[in-house]
Amino acid sequence: MMLRNYEEIAAMVLFGIGFTLLLLNKNMIKKIIGFSLTDSAVFLFLGAKGYIAGRKAPIVTDGVTAAEAYINPIPAGLILTGIVVSVACSAVMLALTVRLYRRYHTLDIDEITARVRKENQ
Repeated sequence: MMLRNYEEIAAMVLFGIGFTLLLLNKNMIKKIIGFSLTDSAVFLFLGAKGYIAGRKAPIVTDGVTAAEAYINPIPAGLILTGIVVSVACSAVMLALTVRLYRRYHTLDIDEITARVRKENQ
C-alpha cells in the first residue's frame, strides 16, 4: 500500500522539509523558499488525490459523456488558483525582503527585530 502512494509520501516529505525551513531558519530568503516548498507539497498532494487511474481529463471527446470516464476537475482548478496566489504571495514577500535588506543590510530576522526595537526606543 505504501509503494502505491509515492506521490503522497513525496508530498509529505516535501512539506516536512519546507515547514522545517520555514520554522527553523532566521534567514528570510530561506523562509520564503520553505514557504514555496510547502505550497508545492500541498499542490502535489491535491493533484495526487484528484487523479483517478484509468480516467481522462474532463474534455468530452468521441461522444463519451459519462462522468465515470473523467477525473474530477475541481482539484486541478484549486491547484491552478493556489499557484497563482502562491506566486503573488512570494512576490510580495521577496519585495518586502528587498526593502528590509536595503534598510537594515541584513536578512536575519533576529537582527532586524533588534534594530527595529532599538529605533523605537
